Amino acid sequence: MPRSTTVWLTGLSGSGKTTSAYALRDLLVAQGRSVVVFDGDDLRGGLSAGLGFSDADRDENVRRAGEVALLLADQVDVVIVALISPRATARRAVRARHDELSVPFREVYIATPLTVCESRDPKNLYREARSGTRSLMTGLTSPYDVPESAEITVSTETLTPTEIAELISASL
Repeated sequence: MPRSTTVWLTGLSGSGKTTSAYALRDLLVAQGRSVVVFDGDDLRGGLSAGLGFSDADRDENVRRAGEVALLLADQVDVVIVALISPRATARRAVRARHDELSVPFREVYIATPLTVCESRDPKNLYREARSGTRSLMTGLTSPYDVPESAEITVSTETLTPTEIAELISASL
């Protein structure tokens, strides 16, 4: 595995990004790799706390996550980012920035169907969107651009997070 790889997990809220990210971390650490994980909730609570959910703010959140991944890439073997990152243009920009700096980038699309994500709804976000108390919800009232060039596409509807972690690890 090349040093300093970024693994970018994207998908709807409730798709299993964070759970899969931590399963991957555990697997890679067991293999002796140094790994760091961060997800959208962590970013929104700190580094991106001042951002809203407009397209421009969502793109800026993704850009910031990409830049942090690049900073961390020189410190560890693998940086795992679990972030909805709904817009293809923002994801392409992060990939291009990684390419520019010769840092390997692997996009993993967690393609869990909306109905499954909504049935999980761990943060009640879908319920709030359906009731009208949340105006912008990716997958319902705000679009999600399905990745066209993800290296891996999986679903937690058919695979466990551990199985997903094994697939990702094998691809590295």
